[in-house]
Amino acid sequence: MPTPKSLDETMANEMKQEIAGRYFGFRKLIEGDKLDLAQKIREYSFILQKRISFDLIRIYILLGNEARISEFLKLAGLSEKLFYDPYLTESPTIAARVFECQRFRGFTKAGRFQDYIFDCYEKLVFHIGLYRQKIAELEAEQGAIAEEIRLFYQQNDLNAILGFLKHLGDEQMTGAMQGGMEVGFAEGLADKLKIEVPLPIEQVLPVIEPPTPLKGIHHSLKKLAKEAYQQQRPEILAMFDYNSTPCPGRDTLID
Repeated sequence: MPTPKSLDETMANEMKQEIAGRYFGFRKLIEGDKLDLAQKIREYSFILQKRISFDLIRIYILLGNEARISEFLKLAGLSEKLFYDPYLTESPTIAARVFECQRFRGFTKAGRFQDYIFDCYEKLVFHIGLYRQKIAELEAEQGAIAEEIRLFYQQNDLNAILGFLKHLGDEQMTGAMQGGMEVGFAEGLADKLKIEVPLPIEQVLPVIEPPTPLKGIHHSLKKLAKEAYQQQRPEILAMFDYNSTPCPGRDTLID
């Protein structure tokens, strides 16, 4: 027949296991949610920022100089630092990459040049809108995870639980949750076991304000395009001799 001491030890161990199971079970679920969120952040960062940057870089190259680019960014209501580097407008390698597999519309070379800038801008507006939509989804997901963590700690005070375990059963204090730490270190265990809230999305991905719709800047952008066409490098203008650019090793055009 079990002694009162052994019965107390058995009950204490069962309570420790239940508490540890609840904590680590929740932690496993939350860590899984955090990994899913981090994966989505990487995907949206790569796909959407790449599209936005390509839209902008094409416009930067076609506008040609920093004064026109600055004027364009003011018209669009965008930050002057958004994916801009003076090197972009001079690099033949970058130009070849971003203009690969592009379609142009219009009956004249100048018309194709101008209309392509408009097309790039409309794509930019669309891609930024999509980016902002995805950012809002990520913010909602991050907020849900943060709220789950807050509610868990509201219902499970880790310091109180560890203090309870410290006086439960034997002097090893925290059983499975302590993980073999020496007595005396339990006071800092709550910090070590703390589940961190994922960073706010604005600290991970850039916030991009919605640009002005094309109809709002059409006249001014047309003027910039005409100026740029008159001063553009011959190798850039040569692309607009045709309705599309070469697409090496591919059968379809890309955005």
